[in-house]
Amino acid sequence: MQVQCDQPRAREVLGLVGDKWSLLVVRSLRDGPRRFTEIKREIDGVSQRMLTVTLRGLERDGILTRTVVAVMPPHVSYELTAMGTALREAAAPLLEWSVAHLARIDAARADYDARP
Repeated sequence: MQVQCDQPRAREVLGLVGDKWSLLVVRSLRDGPRRFTEIKREIDGVSQRMLTVTLRGLERDGILTRTVVAVMPPHVSYELTAMGTALREAAAPLLEWSVAHLARIDAARADYDARP
C-alpha cells in the first residue's frame, strides 16, 4: 500500500533538511553530542551565524536537541533526536555518493564550461 504524499508539505520538509548546511550538521552529530565549536570546526565554510540559524531550525523541527549545562561559562551541546538519527541514516548514502563523485562532477563541469 502506498502512502499518500502531501507534496506541498513534503517540499517544505525537504527544503528544511536539504539546504546547504543541515545534512552536514546532522552528519557531524553522528557519533553523539557535540559542542558548537566542534561542529563549526568540522563543517568547512559555515559561518557562525549560519551555523546558529541551522542549529535553531533543526532544533525547532525536532531533528536535534540543545542541552545547556549551567556552569561558567555555560556548556551547550547538540545531539540528534530519534528522528534526527533516522534522517542521518537516510541521508548517509547521499552524502557518501557526493564525496565519491566530487572528481567526476568537477570534470563534468569543466567539460561543460569549455563548450563553445
